[in-house]
Amino acid sequence: MNALIAKTNALRVGLLSVIFALVVQPRVGASQTIDHSQMQMPAEKPASAQDPERRRSADPPAEPNSSGTNIPASAIAPAMQHGSRSAEPTSVPQAKAIDHSAMGHATGTTSTETPQSQDTLITNHAAMEHDPATMPTEPLTPIPELTDADRTAAFPPVDGHTLHDNTIQYFVLLDRLDTWDADPGTGVEWEGQAWVGTDLNRLWLRSEGERIDGRIERADLQVLYGRSVARWWDVVAGIRHDFKPGASQDFAAFGIVGLAPYKFEVEATAYVGQSGQTAVRFEAAYETLLTNRLILQPLIEVNAYGQDDARRSIGSGLSTVEAGLRLRYEFTRKFAPYVGVVRGRAFGRTADFRRADGERIDETRIVAGLRMWF
Repeated sequence: MNALIAKTNALRVGLLSVIFALVVQPRVGASQTIDHSQMQMPAEKPASAQDPERRRSADPPAEPNSSGTNIPASAIAPAMQHGSRSAEPTSVPQAKAIDHSAMGHATGTTSTETPQSQDTLITNHAAMEHDPATMPTEPLTPIPELTDADRTAAFPPVDGHTLHDNTIQYFVLLDRLDTWDADPGTGVEWEGQAWVGTDLNRLWLRSEGERIDGRIERADLQVLYGRSVARWWDVVAGIRHDFKPGASQDFAAFGIVGLAPYKFEVEATAYVGQSGQTAVRFEAAYETLLTNRLILQPLIEVNAYGQDDARRSIGSGLSTVEAGLRLRYEFTRKFAPYVGVVRGRAFGRTADFRRADGERIDETRIVAGLRMWF
């Protein structure tokens, strides 16, 4: 029984000890709170007003803190005067903005002053003043001088390509090969040209004629020398030989050929023939692209003579006018069939000669044909 009573008393003492530790001890610790408002911190002289050399000599050696940063002892001592209890410094150094405008960039010197509390430097680059005389004038990477090897690499030679004005070229065009149902028989009309030479000097060949029911009604051939006188124009001169109608005859020819404004293809040639006969032939054509392959071409040809030639049914003045409208489809640029309508009429003395021979002075025909070049 006595042993049981002793154990009960020991248990009571232990419970009282625990209650005392939980309740009474926190109250005692709370009464020891330090009143920081009553403390008097020593006034710190501004860093800008202190002499850097005097401050360094007056400060005790710096002591490393837990992070490895050296903090002067003068910055630690005021923080330790909190009374009888010792305390670790709780202040964190604040970053200070330093005005670099006061730095001597122009003379190449920079301030080496270190803040007392090892403050972080924040640079104000907008306030910097740089001397233009000290700035670099050459690129960081020098540009190498251009050499002949560089030019050769940039413009390598291309075999087989030369300037066209130094080479001989050629072109053959069968502009019109019309067929129609004539009375009597079938009618065929042709007009073509070809040239060979350079861009400046060329030899031109031209021919046009008409064949009806197997009989040649008219035909001529021109051999001309052409010289380029402008970007789109050539001057031509040579001879023209007429096979039909009537007996053959020759003319001296001279004229121009080229591309007029608004892309009208123009040929204008004057002729001086035997016995003082003169003539003028003018032809103009225009191509309208309905699509990239479907092209509509209006064309007009005018002939005039200086005097009557009854043997060939040719009268003086305006002789004949022929206008046509052809629609072609280019399967390739070199091969294009077409259909069209052509209207021709004789005027003046030429019309009189035709009436006398029992021929019509005007005619409208539906034609089909082929245009090709190579």
